[in-house]
Amino acid sequence: LASEFDMKQLGDLKYFLGIKVARSKHGIFLSQRKYILDLLTETRMLGCKPIDTPIEQNHKNFHCADATSTYNGRCQRLVGKLIYLSHTRPSIAYAINVVSQFMHDSKKLHMDAIEQILRYLKSAHRKGMLFSNHGHLKVEDYTDADWAGLVDNRRSSAGYFTFVGGNLVTWMCKKQQVVARSSAEAKFRRMANGMCELLWIKYLLKDIQYKQKDAMKLYCDNKSARDC
Repeated sequence: LASEFDMKQLGDLKYFLGIKVARSKHGIFLSQRKYILDLLTETRMLGCKPIDTPIEQNHKNFHCADATSTYNGRCQRLVGKLIYLSHTRPSIAYAINVVSQFMHDSKKLHMDAIEQILRYLKSAHRKGMLFSNHGHLKVEDYTDADWAGLVDNRRSSAGYFTFVGGNLVTWMCKKQQVVARSSAEAKFRRMANGMCELLWIKYLLKDIQYKQKDAMKLYCDNKSARDC
């Protein structure tokens, strides 16, 4: 780019779009601490009691047809900000996936779930992502799915996360578009998406002139899905 355009060397990147970039002998650390504190201040939850998990364990169905929808606008704004926050906080990806399904018809229990995410962030606002040099560029993808985890429509929630060189680079949690007839089918569908992610990373590494020495690996904990 410098050969084509007039550019200035402004030094190492330190802060970009709410993401702080810190360098040390251990690697590059990305965090959104200020973004979290600003969000907690905006929602008047800076002094809230922190908790250890972003969503209730073994949570039940969030559908409640009898309740009145009075939180749509507020929930939509908060979920949008939380989605951006997940760029450095993959631990809240699943919780955001759950609450984002009700932005069009938000009720009190959905707002309570969002506030639980905020209370979790209060307890871990200093955390982020560390990218270190592990001496290799092995590509590994881990996939999983909960079969028929959504009580109302029997669909499954599935996700994956991908490591390159021992560092987490991509992750996703999403509701599947079809109803799987078995846990093997639900996880096989997720493995197919994980394979697409691996192929995308393969071609990306090829574009930057990196020649892979090790085969990419795709992991799944379901034997039937692996044998398909």
